Amino acid sequence: MFKSITVLAALASSSWALYPSSSNVVELTPNNFDKLVIRGDEIWIVEFFAPWCGHCQALVPEYIKAAAALKGVVKVGAVNADEHKEIGGHYGVRGFPTIKIFGSNKNKPDDYNGARTAQGFVDAALQAVKAKVKASLGGGSSSSGETDNKDVIELTDSNFDKIVLQSEEMWLVEFFAPWCGHCKNLAPHWAKAASELKGKVKLGALDATVHQIQASKYGVQGYPTIKFFAPGKKSSDSVSDYDGGRTSNDIVNWALEKLAENVPAPDVVQIVDQNMFKEACDQKPLCVVALLPHILDCQSECRNNYINILKELGEKYKKKMWGWVWSEAGVQIKLESALDIGGFGYPAMAVINARKMKYSILRGAFSRDGINEFLRDLSYGRGNTSPVKGQELPKIVTIEPWDGKDGELPQEEEIDLSDVELDEKDEL
Repeated sequence: MFKSITVLAALASSSWALYPSSSNVVELTPNNFDKLVIRGDEIWIVEFFAPWCGHCQALVPEYIKAAAALKGVVKVGAVNADEHKEIGGHYGVRGFPTIKIFGSNKNKPDDYNGARTAQGFVDAALQAVKAKVKASLGGGSSSSGETDNKDVIELTDSNFDKIVLQSEEMWLVEFFAPWCGHCKNLAPHWAKAASELKGKVKLGALDATVHQIQASKYGVQGYPTIKFFAPGKKSSDSVSDYDGGRTSNDIVNWALEKLAENVPAPDVVQIVDQNMFKEACDQKPLCVVALLPHILDCQSECRNNYINILKELGEKYKKKMWGWVWSEAGVQIKLESALDIGGFGYPAMAVINARKMKYSILRGAFSRDGINEFLRDLSYGRGNTSPVKGQELPKIVTIEPWDGKDGELPQEEEIDLSDVELDEKDEL
């Protein structure tokens, strides 16, 4: 086994030989991917490959030819997704080669499904360029209303406290001046970011030349000035300067990072009915399912120790926005069957991807370190997965929630035999 791992590592270390440095194909790695692709203004066409993949090898000459033709127009890159699994996992890469186009919305790249020829790549790339230009032409030029800023909330001295400070939501507020050139450049990006963040983060704009009370309160000296108001109850400590970039992608990524930092640790909830299970797992990227021993095999102190481990790891991985649930062994039989879990003993754990209807089982120790290693690998796109039986969330039996107490064996009824008459033949 160790010999095989060594061989694979050697292959990975020399994998970039697929594309010579003299070509126009840019090598993308975890160290430069976000900076070049996500935060850059250029459109990118990106191949996710594995060096041992025959189709990837056959693609090389056409891909190099396309990169040369698109030089100065569209960036062409390649990721060794066999080596950098975290990038491939983030974009749902399941096979090789996978090709995606990062156009106007870098957070939602388009899958390339055309011909694997230089002409096919060039045509798709130019189509993305046209779409981006068209979107830019359709934009406006200022935060004062000349752009399609339907999701940017207009703030004033009179409504600021009620709308921003008295809300529990996270806010980014731009203080602008109508004559400010930088404000006009920011406007379409601010509007686009507001639309992409709708339902998660509020974006507002305040004309600081008119509404000077709020501008003065927050020390606005130049335009545009952007302030961040953390979620929850607002105070002077919850306000800070925005220090991200000025493109819509920069604003969205920065806001989502802040949102993740401030998100509370998830609840670790018992599976008691179908609605609760669906709510906890259906819309989450992943759902961690723990099966704990029967209360008679593991009393309240033992069970709470397991739940506390889950809570600690829930806090650690809270930015992932996963769901966390548990059930007593043998109670949700259809769930155990769908995940092929529990037969090898309890406690046990599986992680479900409800969108793809796949799951992965914890094979190591059910301990803080064992579970952490398991979840860390999953977060990087590693680990073996299997399809959920029936390709749907299993049916859940409705039960009463655990009362937090120790379990008790049912009391046996004492039988009084003093009044029972036995025949001689029945006597012992």
